[in-house]
Amino acid sequence: MTLIPTAGIPQEVLHKVERSRRKQIISDSYPYPTKMPRRRYEARKAELQVELLKLQNWVKESGQRIVMLFEGRDAAGKGGTIKRFMEHLNPRGASVVALPAPTERERGQWYFQRYVEHLPSSGEIVFFDRSWYNRAVVEPVMGFCTPAETVRFLRDTVLFEEMLINEGLRLFKFWFSVSQEEQLRRVMSRAQDSLKQWKLSDVDRRSLPLWDEFTEAKKLMFAATDTKASPWIVVKSDDKKRARLSCMRYVLRSFDYDPGVAGHVRQPDPKLIGPAKSLYSKDEVW
Repeated sequence: MTLIPTAGIPQEVLHKVERSRRKQIISDSYPYPTKMPRRRYEARKAELQVELLKLQNWVKESGQRIVMLFEGRDAAGKGGTIKRFMEHLNPRGASVVALPAPTERERGQWYFQRYVEHLPSSGEIVFFDRSWYNRAVVEPVMGFCTPAETVRFLRDTVLFEEMLINEGLRLFKFWFSVSQEEQLRRVMSRAQDSLKQWKLSDVDRRSLPLWDEFTEAKKLMFAATDTKASPWIVVKSDDKKRARLSCMRYVLRSFDYDPGVAGHVRQPDPKLIGPAKSLYSKDEVW
């Protein structure tokens, strides 16, 4: 069994994890008291995946280029959501990019260079499971880059994303927001499951006690890169099922791929997805 370091994690968080049950929402900030039933989730997911196929056909026919960034703390639900997006899409026109740590050669390149080569061509959709925003949160908190490099990145990213948008790419930036209690519960579950331990890296374990440091880095990132042209969309993800459905609905409702889309896809839940200012209370630590 992989051990999880708990030093530095508040006792009240550990107590909540201990008391939690499998189907219980353990964060007071989450807007629903229980998790979505699986049967209802599977039915809604299947309906939305049919719509995603329609969207993909339209993207191919119209030559759209779509980029979706999935960011968030470890175990926030990014990879699981991407998996449900991709589940029935044609892999010839949709791909997932989850890059490993940069090689020695890549560290000597322009920072954005290794991401640029994975951007979509005409008629393609690309999902980034973490992205260039590693330099805004993970790298500075874990000491993998200097403060000067982070400041330069935050400045350059706004210009970089404006270039992508001006070139005609549709860019979505999703931040999956998970409570500290739920994150810890998921990480401990991974550590106890030999089929999921591959998801748990040394960096993941070392980052657990650094909740406050990640929070501050994230706030700086939002302040610098949450722009009118390229806004961040927050997804509250303590309930993975609701988060996945909300994210799918948000994407589908963003395109006119079908004249009847409004009748097929309901509006995404405003309690679960939207701009940070509309989702978080003033005293909420996110």
